[in-house]
Amino acid sequence: MIVTIQQSVMAEDEKYAARIRSVIREKKILMVNIIGSPGSGKTTLLESMADLVIARSDRFSFSVIEGDLETTRDASRLAAKNIKAVQINTKGACHLEAHVVERAFASLDLDSLDVIFIENVGNLVCPTEFDLGEDFKVAVLSVPEGADKPLKYPMLFFQAKAIVLTKTDLLPYVNFDSEMFKQDLHSLNPEAPVFALSLTSGEGVEEWVNFVAEQLKRKRENAE
Repeated sequence: MIVTIQQSVMAEDEKYAARIRSVIREKKILMVNIIGSPGSGKTTLLESMADLVIARSDRFSFSVIEGDLETTRDASRLAAKNIKAVQINTKGACHLEAHVVERAFASLDLDSLDVIFIENVGNLVCPTEFDLGEDFKVAVLSVPEGADKPLKYPMLFFQAKAIVLTKTDLLPYVNFDSEMFKQDLHSLNPEAPVFALSLTSGEGVEEWVNFVAEQLKRKRENAE
């Protein structure tokens, strides 16, 4: 007789994700998992938010859990913008896992935070598969990477609550089929908004910040 026992290989980590979800629900914190390739502009996106969020009358406070294989360079960039960033070095792992994200909470003042951004390890595949207890995932894609990425990496773009298209100032100089990009995204995820950003000029950043603020507001209203 053969007995087959099926259990998720991620089952243990899912317990940590559930605990994280419980904590951020209790604290009414919005947690956003940012996923994109190396060089897509994830850190620059977070940097670009700093001055704008501080200047707004309806500002929200935020910190970052920064995932990289090695170095603290991205965390240092954020610190230079007065953004509290907790560095996680995975030493070769291609994604963050919930148990290390939970440990990072010990370095954050959760009672003073509105939003936590997780900047995941640069990768369009592995990070998508792991539940970190986040409220939602955001896919970041830069124009030079090409318009074909949504159908090549469908899980991320299907799961994402929003899509951030960066480096749009390069559109005149690279072969990026905007119509194909829109059609492919619509076939996978017709409800997700797309934020087209030029992070050198700041174009589109305010719309992105408004989206985050609205998601925070909705979470808190639903918690009441």
